[in-house]
Amino acid sequence: MGIALFGLLSLAAFLVSLFLARDMTSSAGNLTGSSGALPSPLNYHFALYLPDNRNSFFTGIIRGAEQAAAELNLAVSIHSIDPAKNELEMASYTGIDGAVVCPYLDDALARRQLDKLGAQQIPVVIINHNVPNDQPWPFIGSNNFEVGRRVGLSVGAINEGPIRLALVYSDKAPGIYGERELMEMGISAALGQRLAAPILGLRTNLNPLDAEELLYRLFRTRQDINTIIFTDPNDTLAAVQTLIDMNLVGQVQIIGFGDDPGILENIRKGLIACSVLTNPERIGYESIRSLWSLRNTGYTPTSIDTGIGIIDRSSL
Repeated sequence: MGIALFGLLSLAAFLVSLFLARDMTSSAGNLTGSSGALPSPLNYHFALYLPDNRNSFFTGIIRGAEQAAAELNLAVSIHSIDPAKNELEMASYTGIDGAVVCPYLDDALARRQLDKLGAQQIPVVIINHNVPNDQPWPFIGSNNFEVGRRVGLSVGAINEGPIRLALVYSDKAPGIYGERELMEMGISAALGQRLAAPILGLRTNLNPLDAEELLYRLFRTRQDINTIIFTDPNDTLAAVQTLIDMNLVGQVQIIGFGDDPGILENIRKGLIACSVLTNPERIGYESIRSLWSLRNTGYTPTSIDTGIGIIDRSSL
């Protein structure tokens, strides 16, 4: 009698669990169906692969991605693109529903990882630096030719005579370094014959203070440089202090990058002529929206230009 009662109770519990599971599945289907309703909570898991650098630019990308994820009710996780950590290498095995990749690796290596994701039918969106490919992935970011052109126009406006400029790339801003040819073409197009010498390309490493040493080395050999363009906020701030220490303020114009409070303060003081803004929040936001569109409709624009801005004393 006791055994029979236990069996009946177990059967009843099993039937109840089946009913609840069917009800949950039905609810999820209604929320993600073709009716246009909101997706179910944490319906998708998207992964964001970034350089380990957490300056204001990459922090802004993360902030924008998290905002879009909250609006769409999905999960987003942040990962390193550093080859030594193998996180992008393992992405196709993790069960993610989509990946946002900010490549700064050698293009061939980046393509290999992206192709692996494609082979697993995992949607991919590229941000900040495009990767050449026969079938390009959706790209979201600034047009670096346009960035260069706008910077060139600003350089022309703050200099009256011949312009001899140095352009400081950085491992901290790999997207711009990866498209340095476009950047320089844009500057040259804007300045034309006013460039009195070829653009001097320089590069800093991940050390936030590497720009200091670079400027000391530069002005020991090239005292004719009268304008320096930076592509990273940390380098911009380090350079301002170095020019003060070298008593070169007023002789050398600085074009900065970003809108960190320290950069804005130095614009007010006249130590930085202007600074370039590339809207990283929108890059992160649009990347998640694009992945969501790919998963739900199979379509997203091939390219979204997130634009740039120039901030100077008149716009503060």
